[in-house]
Amino acid sequence: MMASHSSKKEGLNNYGLSIPFWVSLIVILISINPSHQTTEYPSSPFPQLNPRLSKAYTALQAWKHSITSDPKNFTSNWRGPHVCNYTGIYCAPAPDDPHMYTVAGIDLNHGNIAGSLPEELGLLTDLALFHINSNRFCGSLPSSFSNLHLLFELDISNNQFSGPFPEVVLCLPSLKFLDIRFNGFQGNVPSRLFDLKLDALFINNNKFQFSLPENFGNSPASVVVFANNDLKGCIPSSLAKMKDTLNEIIIMNSGLRGCLPAEIGDLEKVTVFDVSFNKLVGELPESMGRMKSLEQLNVAHNKLYGTIPESICKLPRLENFTYSYNYFCSESPVCLKLPDKDDRKNCIPYRPLQRSLALRRFGLLCVPLQVATEYSIRK
Repeated sequence: MMASHSSKKEGLNNYGLSIPFWVSLIVILISINPSHQTTEYPSSPFPQLNPRLSKAYTALQAWKHSITSDPKNFTSNWRGPHVCNYTGIYCAPAPDDPHMYTVAGIDLNHGNIAGSLPEELGLLTDLALFHINSNRFCGSLPSSFSNLHLLFELDISNNQFSGPFPEVVLCLPSLKFLDIRFNGFQGNVPSRLFDLKLDALFINNNKFQFSLPENFGNSPASVVVFANNDLKGCIPSSLAKMKDTLNEIIIMNSGLRGCLPAEIGDLEKVTVFDVSFNKLVGELPESMGRMKSLEQLNVAHNKLYGTIPESICKLPRLENFTYSYNYFCSESPVCLKLPDKDDRKNCIPYRPLQRSLALRRFGLLCVPLQVATEYSIRK
């Protein structure tokens, strides 16, 4: 289990153990014993008690007393000091001592459990995975989570958490997967979030109000989902700095304004790009024709206009291109051959279900109202 004594320290925690390897062990345990089952130890009824398991007992008992409803009885067997036999609790050899068992993972997903998270959970200092999605937990993350230096995956999605962004996550040096979507968090999102070495970031479906900061491009994430929040401002050109890692970006229905920066074309590894239901204006950058990995592109329900670049429709992997409910006036025949495309409610001649071209009688193109107004004033 222990890593060899090597000069290479990348990806190692304070104990010299490869964190992905440590996490993969916990994932295997969880896959063998789903959260609605009790972990069994066939050779011995319980791992030998030790100081870490005693601390875990204190933490889990405090949590049980903070639970107000458990309709599926996930915590009904949370009794006694042998926490490794609690439902949803996963133990493994400690990363710094393979002869000592410790609580390494928690998975109470889909339990419909109501309650809050007590400060005592900070005693679980060897925790690598914390999964409690699809419950009814409320409040916020306790400040003691700053003690969870090995926490790799944090999933509290689809609960009833509220208040400001839980800044304690900024203190977790091993964190790679952060999922806080479908809660009631609100206010600003700190720019420091984008300096974390995250691989996946889900903050969609909250009540955040913020602008994407210039250091947004510092994030090494492969998946970024900000949908259904209130973003004020534009997509920063620094997004191009994510070209080596970013695979999916979804910022739909978030109040984005301004134009799409030409630097987007540098994102050659992106497979999904969705900025639909925003207030974007201008034309699609010709540079997007360089996004050779793109499979799904959705810019629907904006105020984009001009011509659809033929180079986009010629992308080798593009399967779904949705650009309906804009003001585009032309598209290449190549676009019509895509496996799945939607060009409704634009201003494209000879295509069905387009916008009215009544504006032409005023000598104007079919463009968003504010653009037409500026054109009329200049004229």
